[in-house]
Amino acid sequence: MSKKTAFAIPLVLVLAFASAAFAGKTSPSRTSGSSITGPFVVAASPTGTAGTATSTSAPHYGDAITFDVSTPATDMPFVNLVCYQNGALVVNGTGLFAAADLSVKTFNLTSGIWTGGAADCTATLFMYVNSAKTKVLALTSFHVDA
Repeated sequence: MSKKTAFAIPLVLVLAFASAAFAGKTSPSRTSGSSITGPFVVAASPTGTAGTATSTSAPHYGDAITFDVSTPATDMPFVNLVCYQNGALVVNGTGLFAAADLSVKTFNLTSGIWTGGAADCTATLFMYVNSAKTKVLALTSFHVDA
């Protein structure tokens, strides 16, 4: 048996056992007890500013949406929203969802390059570990109707 073959067999076995160990497990980067629910459509107030979450119906292009987040991992959770239309990125925004921040935390389902139509979105609840690293706590994906 050649040295290359002798080295390759143990490497294949290690990779096989490693992939089996992670099969069926949740992502190790997510934190137990963290959740993100929604999106919830936010109705505009009479003054034209964002109001309160009023609907759990499917969001549509142009709607303002928010999420309900919960995590024991940090008191400074962030939500990143990305939306794709026909494979092209049309929305990428991040907002602080800390309980101490009393402002309504909304995302608008529109942008300069998203001028109409349906899209598929993912909202990711995350925290900063340090200035260069983040940790995903939970995520949710949803469809935006035209």
